[in-house]
Amino acid sequence: MNPSSPSSSSAASVLSGFSHSRAQFEHLVDSAIAHAKRLGATNAAAEASEGCGLSVSVRKGELENVERNRDKSLGITVYVGQRRGNASTSDFSQAAIERTVQAAFDIARFTAEDPFAALPDEGLIAQSHRDLDLFHPWAIDSEGATELALRCEAAAMATDKQITNSEGASVSAQQSHFFSAHTHGFRGGYASSRHSLSVAPIAGKGDDMQRDHWYSSMRHPSELAAPEAVGRYAAERALSRLHSRKLATTSCPVLFESPLAAGLLGGLVHALSGGALYRQSSFLMDSLGKQVTAQHLQVSEDPFVMRGKGSSPFDEEGVRVQPRQVLRNGEVQGYFLSSYSGRKLGMQTTGNAGGSHNLVMSSSQTRPGDTLEAMLRKLGTGLFVIELMGQGINYVTGDYSRGASGFWVENGQIAYPVQEITIAGNMKDMLLGIEAVGSDAYTYGGKTVGSVLINRMKVAGA
Repeated sequence: MNPSSPSSSSAASVLSGFSHSRAQFEHLVDSAIAHAKRLGATNAAAEASEGCGLSVSVRKGELENVERNRDKSLGITVYVGQRRGNASTSDFSQAAIERTVQAAFDIARFTAEDPFAALPDEGLIAQSHRDLDLFHPWAIDSEGATELALRCEAAAMATDKQITNSEGASVSAQQSHFFSAHTHGFRGGYASSRHSLSVAPIAGKGDDMQRDHWYSSMRHPSELAAPEAVGRYAAERALSRLHSRKLATTSCPVLFESPLAAGLLGGLVHALSGGALYRQSSFLMDSLGKQVTAQHLQVSEDPFVMRGKGSSPFDEEGVRVQPRQVLRNGEVQGYFLSSYSGRKLGMQTTGNAGGSHNLVMSSSQTRPGDTLEAMLRKLGTGLFVIELMGQGINYVTGDYSRGASGFWVENGQIAYPVQEITIAGNMKDMLLGIEAVGSDAYTYGGKTVGSVLINRMKVAGA
């Protein structure tokens, strides 16, 4: 792809593609906080950010869209005692900043007191900030991006004559940087990038048409998969789904393909998140120290993975982050808490304001040979799911119901593709019923997990 990428740097004055420097952001943030203090704020926090990028899409060998995006924002949070107000602006003039701070201050003055509204405790603030190699801008123009997208789609179309159409291919190159500070001593920021390549081919004709897609997404453009490889794999996925059938309603084991298994991990994270817990809208209330999944499962969190999609040297409040075990032998070791949700629960923040950081779900029973083929053999006779539709999770009760497509498996071998089915269960039972995790680990966003085999679910078909 011939990408050009300078090494990661925290000095925004030398970062390519941005309109504002780190020094300018520091000045804007300091100015906003100073004005808040002049107005009488007890405490204040501010963040300046900027993002820019290029997105190109093609379809059936023709260019469809070229989009360039550039946005900027300054957000201010003002505390007047236990009252809090927020406001933001995209105008970086001094007058606009002062108006925005005034708006946040006025909101704080007239809102109700909240005993848990405050900046994070000073002793929890990150004092040192690791360089996690997150910034690798892609020096690609619209012509170069178009060429890559066309190559990706052409590879998909050339895979087999049964690939008859395409929903298109796209290439995206995005980068951003920010600086934030608050009156409890935090100052920090960094630049990051994320680039992607995707395609969605269609196989078949008439009443037997199937689509599928594949993509590659990385911080560094040189680590993206080759466009031809992405195109061919997406086409193979679409072809494998031709001549799909419906199933009779049954109960059986279900194997989730690894990208979908990341969604199961996401459901676990949501149920263990402070917001759901203090609102009592989680099916895992009061689960700290209790077994909530099969005993052989572990979930670890590591914010310091180099180039990781969920990596950060501190959380959104400037709180220290650190590697930890979230789940050990199926038992919950910790929640995902911000300062606010932690206080609501009578606990301390876990450094998860803004979300989780590079989660890995693993099993003590997984062996290197537990490939997808081996997992199908473990499934035996049951359903292998490769696509889910709809949200379908009630996080209060744990009830789970999703539209699905995939393959019916008999004696460890794929028998035929299936579609228009619904899989249902309860997340509590599903997590406890995880029998195996494959060695085919896949990273979806900031979550890494192999294919996951659940002992039994309801499958509603024709």
